[in-house]
Amino acid sequence: QVQLVESGGGSVQPGGSLRLSCAASGFTASSYVLGWFRQVPGKEREGVAAIDSLGRTRYADSVKGRFNVSVDNAKNIAFLQIDSLKPEETAVYYCAVEEGVYIQAMLHLWPPFFKYWGQGTQVTVSS
Repeated sequence: QVQLVESGGGSVQPGGSLRLSCAASGFTASSYVLGWFRQVPGKEREGVAAIDSLGRTRYADSVKGRFNVSVDNAKNIAFLQIDSLKPEETAVYYCAVEEGVYIQAMLHLWPPFFKYWGQGTQVTVSS
């Protein structure tokens, strides 16, 4: 059973940066896609970035150039570096994993593709 634990959230001012972490355990497959999502209460969960076991990435248009997803496979930790944060990006950020696939199998960066989810970490952007 894959387990994911996010950390690194917090409160920052507009224009600030955070690095979120996603610690993973219980992997059994050699291939995977890991995604990062965010959700505001009352709105749908939004995909922002994804990376697969070969290091290929995909980003939502709204975050390109400001978000960077990476994975330390030796330590089973994924990271989401978030720069130039905007107030409207205040949300709970989640990581999610689907095993046994590569990123080309993911037609859209959307929640139903992923089986395993973390509990989320709150990011608040406010002056």
